[in-house]
Amino acid sequence: MLCAMLRRLLLVPVLPVLLTGLCATPAQAHSPEVRFLTEHVVPKGLVVDGTTVGGLSGLDYDRRTGKWVYISDDRVAPRFYEGKLSRKGVELTGVHSLVGPNGPYAPGTVDPEDVRVDKWTGDLLWSQEGDRTPTTLIDPSVQFSKRDGSFRTALPTPAELRMKPESGPRQNQALEGLTFALGGTLVVTALEGPLLQDGPPATTTKGAVSRIVVQTRTGQVVGQYRYQQEPLFAADASTGVTAILEKSPGVYLVLERSFSPTLGNEVRLFEYRPLQNRKRLLADIGAFPVSKVDNLEGMAWGPDGTLWLVSDDNFNATQVTQFIALAVR
Repeated sequence: MLCAMLRRLLLVPVLPVLLTGLCATPAQAHSPEVRFLTEHVVPKGLVVDGTTVGGLSGLDYDRRTGKWVYISDDRVAPRFYEGKLSRKGVELTGVHSLVGPNGPYAPGTVDPEDVRVDKWTGDLLWSQEGDRTPTTLIDPSVQFSKRDGSFRTALPTPAELRMKPESGPRQNQALEGLTFALGGTLVVTALEGPLLQDGPPATTTKGAVSRIVVQTRTGQVVGQYRYQQEPLFAADASTGVTAILEKSPGVYLVLERSFSPTLGNEVRLFEYRPLQNRKRLLADIGAFPVSKVDNLEGMAWGPDGTLWLVSDDNFNATQVTQFIALAVR
């Protein structure tokens, strides 16, 4: 069955043949399919093995070890933590530096965003956004690392996603979300915002168009899909996709996060079906009894099927590292 589904997916055309406008299904603040379970907030300034915990932008559960992995987007010292997570609480017990093929990354050269445990090998798969400044262009990438953080290999970055003066990702809007699909045979990534060649950023009346990219484990591009984001909820807001997670074959959960300096964060969970070109709202996280809605960026399944979200506090004194557990049918 898995092979048949993979063959069917391989028939999907690759860009520039993008799917047309996404069909959205209206919904309430949250559907009966999603229930709030619990929330944990990590103490501010927590230190683990000499590092300050913060910037947690992705997480995943390792069934081999029974541990959780949490990646930090610290551009100066890219790293990941290991620990425990359940409805009883969260614990971070160790840390590993992420190392490149030629040794430690120079400060500012990688921007880790999401992480997945490869159930085939036990390695880590992680995405990073690269960089775009007036003087520097660094391509985003998806890499495999060993469990000690050392470099294993990297997938080739599709040409459309490379940083070029007139095309490619905008600054800090590149490869944000990451998930394995079809039993680990495919790697699916989500761009946070629109590529320069894909149109303008979102407005209060029209959402931006970003991309979902499907590759094999060796990097062959299987398909690229048009993902229609929601309009801004406030004139001073910014928005983007922060996480993607396979729910079932051909069905994904997508997290969209918006931030307004005056109104705070709005985070919504959608179900997305690329082959049918449909998305529907499952939950507005602000409708649940949480202490606040912070900068939620990571999303993963727990061992019991619980959906866990984690927030990136940006190492900011006014933000928190927040874990939210949801039951999703």
